[in-house]
Amino acid sequence: MSKEYLFKPPAANAELISISEELNVKVPQKLFKLLSETNGVFDCFGCPLIWSTAQIVRDNLFFRDLGANKDLYMPFDNLLFFSDNGCGDMFCYKLLNGSILAEDIYVWNHEDDSRLWVASSLEEFIRGWITGEITT
Repeated sequence: MSKEYLFKPPAANAELISISEELNVKVPQKLFKLLSETNGVFDCFGCPLIWSTAQIVRDNLFFRDLGANKDLYMPFDNLLFFSDNGCGDMFCYKLLNGSILAEDIYVWNHEDDSRLWVASSLEEFIRGWITGEITT
């Protein structure tokens, strides 16, 4: 057990399935496994390192349905957000027809709408965020 991070109880099957059903995506295997062990990972200040299943669904639906702001940003339906940096930028997988293209993790910059590669896997993302190698 870590003193720096709080691990929530595992996500229920219904919560895991809700991601797939509500977002029409296949949840990446490593993210699915992590969520089945802990429904979100939070630092000692309560900030999420990995979002809960409910936040994954809620925030992805919000960004996919921006309405009047759609002309400001490229579409979000090809991204699966699962974390953020607390300043508006969010971490995601890229999708093609609802499936991830690769295990790579990207960051969406809310100021310029860029989508930049930050890690080759969920494990590398978590390690990089905790150690400060990923600072965006």
